[in-house]
Amino acid sequence: MFDTVLVANRGEIAVRVIRTLRSLGVRSVAVFSDADAGARHVREADTAVRIGPAPAAGSYLSAERLLEAAARTGAQAVHPGYGFLAENAGFARACADAGLVFVGPPAEAISLMGDKIRAKETVRAAGVPVVPGGRDPELADAARELGAPVLLKPSAGGGGKGMRLVRDLTRLEEEIAAARREARASFGDDTLLVERWIDRPRHIEIQVLADGHGGVVHLGERECSLQRRHQKIVEEAPSVLLDEATRAAMGEAAVQAARSCGYQGAGTVEFIVPGEDPSSYYFMEMNTRLQVEHPVTELITGLDLVEWQLRVAAGERLAFGQEDVRLTGHAVEARICAEDPSRGFLPSGGTVLKLREPQGEGVRTDSGLSEGTEVGSLYDPMLSKVIAYGPDRATALRKLRAALAETVTLGVQTNAGFLRRLLAHPDVMAGDLDTGLVEREVDGLVPAGVPKEVYAAAALLRQAALGPARASDALGPASASGWVDPFSVPDGWRLGGERAWTAHHLRVPGHDPVTVRVRSTPDGGSELLLDGEEAPMRAPGDPTPVRAPADPIPMRAPGGPSPEPRFTFQLDGVSHTFAVLFPGGTWLGRDGDAWHVRDHDPVAASLSRAAHAGADSLTAPMPGTVTVVKAAVGDEVSAGQSLLVVEAMKMEHVISAPHAGTVAELDVAPGTTVAMDQVLAVIEPTAATSEEETA
Repeated sequence: MFDTVLVANRGEIAVRVIRTLRSLGVRSVAVFSDADAGARHVREADTAVRIGPAPAAGSYLSAERLLEAAARTGAQAVHPGYGFLAENAGFARACADAGLVFVGPPAEAISLMGDKIRAKETVRAAGVPVVPGGRDPELADAARELGAPVLLKPSAGGGGKGMRLVRDLTRLEEEIAAARREARASFGDDTLLVERWIDRPRHIEIQVLADGHGGVVHLGERECSLQRRHQKIVEEAPSVLLDEATRAAMGEAAVQAARSCGYQGAGTVEFIVPGEDPSSYYFMEMNTRLQVEHPVTELITGLDLVEWQLRVAAGERLAFGQEDVRLTGHAVEARICAEDPSRGFLPSGGTVLKLREPQGEGVRTDSGLSEGTEVGSLYDPMLSKVIAYGPDRATALRKLRAALAETVTLGVQTNAGFLRRLLAHPDVMAGDLDTGLVEREVDGLVPAGVPKEVYAAAALLRQAALGPARASDALGPASASGWVDPFSVPDGWRLGGERAWTAHHLRVPGHDPVTVRVRSTPDGGSELLLDGEEAPMRAPGDPTPVRAPADPIPMRAPGGPSPEPRFTFQLDGVSHTFAVLFPGGTWLGRDGDAWHVRDHDPVAASLSRAAHAGADSLTAPMPGTVTVVKAAVGDEVSAGQSLLVVEAMKMEHVISAPHAGTVAELDVAPGTTVAMDQVLAVIEPTAATSEEETA
């Protein structure tokens, strides 16, 4: 076994690899860009080396800097994790040339399986069934011969990037051009292939392990059919679709695929499977690395896949054969990503102000987060993974839903609440899955608006902050006796006897502003009236929170997480409890969901509208970087014309003109970093447009 291993990655996978290195008594070396100087993987490693500035091209993608870091720290091997250079044959060769062991397959296997076209030809020759399709340069002809629908895929890379489902062949050329652009941007290679699209397919993959002495085994399958935009979001093992005979046949096909390319280490062979006929499975691709979803296989087999990656890389034989592999129980994993489901799953960002990650019997969290972590727009949006294990599928699903409900990540919007609702969907619970299920059901899994109790909680917290305990802070010192002027207390009391309302103007990003009016009641409670509501809601009792808005923001202490501020209140007889923090408004968290409730100034908003005389402000839908600017101040633009492109976490978002008009303001240029909701441009409508809108 090695003495020192450099982990050429970041985030949760770096933390995961470091954990196994520690258990084996192997010294770990982390690397970090300037953006990750305070990251968790840097703190948990035995030593760490700065490898350059962000973005990734200047650090984690620099083979030269990684190899230099290995040399400086005496590392004997490099573990690439996944992403970045994990499937880069050139990096694997560079490690070998530098006298380092690459913890992964041989460069030749990476190169072969990284080219989806060559990979399909190779496994077909080994007797593995493949999806009918075609390739460049006859791509368009092959697509028309297959007939709609077809799937366009980059030959290089994976992760769903650049994939395009084409159901209308009259748009084929347009879709091919778009797929090439994304493939070139993501992988530096715009070569495409086309495959027959299988309606309502299931995505099932087989985990394989191979040593350098001819030993190859499979560790069963993982069901990966729950996807959004071709990205896996929930994975489980085993699949309810397969019987023992099909499992054995697919496993043997995966073993043959691994043998066909001289594979060594941990790898995954992915299959597309028609739901109505599981025996008709087709090879899609082989991922020549550790998969994000590897924990579910670890939990049902009892094997540490990172440990076996290291042992194989160190020259050891597999200590077991296929007959020794046992699949016990059921495991399900959910990927926590920095994205806002209520805003179309746009990337989010910010500082993790409060973090609670579930752990316990049957629950595991693999994470790169800690309180104080800055989640920016430079890297992949996945933050952590929550995995649950049980003796059967129903138990594992129940545990995972409960674990997601316990998850708190205040300061950064995540998809945890969305995942919890997805796992409660009747088709998911029944195991009736396919790769299109999430897209079909997404509207029902994302709440249409903000729950009333969220606005009520924010208003009550603001009201409490204005109460007697805060009067001296707001209006000067109290007398020596502690007396507070009753007229300074904003409880709604008036000389005429009627208690008046205090208005709180609130806004959650992505939603319209709301006004909540609050007044105290004679029994010490509160009444609340929301916009559009005819009757007030009642909140009995003292609404004073555990921690008031004027208190400092709690951050993680060296000995562990800070105490979590909680706010519990009743609203019309129903009790509600939120995790709560107060930076730049109010963060409220419950059942995996989070809301950032900000103050809204209706006067300032009105003045802004008046200043622009009906013009529309185009704002950044997510924190990110402006990559393309296609207009200038004074330009005449048409409705729907593309004006700007904002990129964050490898996702592009096009900003288009809402109507015909003139660019009145344009405050950004390519390379400008922007915050969510920042004004990018202002479009003044043409006279004709204004008259049509008035009519």
